[in-house]
Amino acid sequence: MNPEKFGPYEVIAELGRGGMATVYRARDPRVGREVAVKVLPREMLHDPQFRARFEREARTVAALEHPAIVPIYDVGEQDGQPYFVMRYMDGGSLEDRLKKGALSLLEAADIFSRLAPALDEAHAKGIIHRDLKPANILFDHSGQPYLSDFGIAKVQGARNTLTGDTVVGTPTYISPEQAQGKPITARADIYALGVILYQMLTGDVPYHAETPMGLLMKHITEPVPDITAVRDDLPPAVNYVIQRAMSKEPEDRFETVQDMALALQSVATGQALPDAPTLQPHVMPSLSTPAADQTAEPTISAAAGRKSFPVWIPLAALAVFAALILGGRSLVRA
Repeated sequence: MNPEKFGPYEVIAELGRGGMATVYRARDPRVGREVAVKVLPREMLHDPQFRARFEREARTVAALEHPAIVPIYDVGEQDGQPYFVMRYMDGGSLEDRLKKGALSLLEAADIFSRLAPALDEAHAKGIIHRDLKPANILFDHSGQPYLSDFGIAKVQGARNTLTGDTVVGTPTYISPEQAQGKPITARADIYALGVILYQMLTGDVPYHAETPMGLLMKHITEPVPDITAVRDDLPPAVNYVIQRAMSKEPEDRFETVQDMALALQSVATGQALPDAPTLQPHVMPSLSTPAADQTAEPTISAAAGRKSFPVWIPLAALAVFAALILGGRSLVRA
């Protein structure tokens, strides 16, 4: 049963719920505007870490203030239950659109062109989204895309982390370095965008597995599929864009999201790509324990002093955590 109100906001219907929040469609009677109200569930109130993550999301989005990021209008608390109020996006999500089939190359390029400056601005401010996926790309009534759900974003340079000793992200879109619990950069988001682009153009994701562990293994070890083997009507250069975005090594990926978007736009409009550096052949990435880094998320690591450990140890731990605790979807969900 839905609550009737949060502060002055009158609840109309539940829009969805995730691991740490529920979102309601509501109405602000003061201005006659429909809004989305994101609420921390009561069962999470006892855990100060969940509350801190929830409140940090509101601060993070408010600090960005970009026209392609779903804006926050208000924050409040109802009987000890915190909430924040966002713009209601009545155009649905990219996930909804993909249920109807793949997009054209030009449609995909246009979406990337709008989102790229928003994500680059976040990266410039030290904010890494870490959970980019079609469900977190929303559209307004005119079809313009927006980024949403910064609930597990990493703020680089923050003294404290709010995700404990867990790997965060959604297994289908997670970068190899995230899957291994290594320190990440903004290029982890670019990897996720490569997966999303593949899905936008084919209607399917590049990797499938029976378990979260299987997905993590494929992101870490399996070469990126050639998209032209699935859609032979696409220009061969599309494969270059995806292969580079999804390179196993972060330094081989595009430097910025805008670089990726410009390359995709060039391909979509029939322009020649500038001379592209040759990507390194696929090599099994090192699974050595990451060096200590005060700004990095805690990682799943071997015992102190060990230099490396077999691939199945961290992945098996992640699989148990993801499958048993969180139902095999996001490893940590907002």
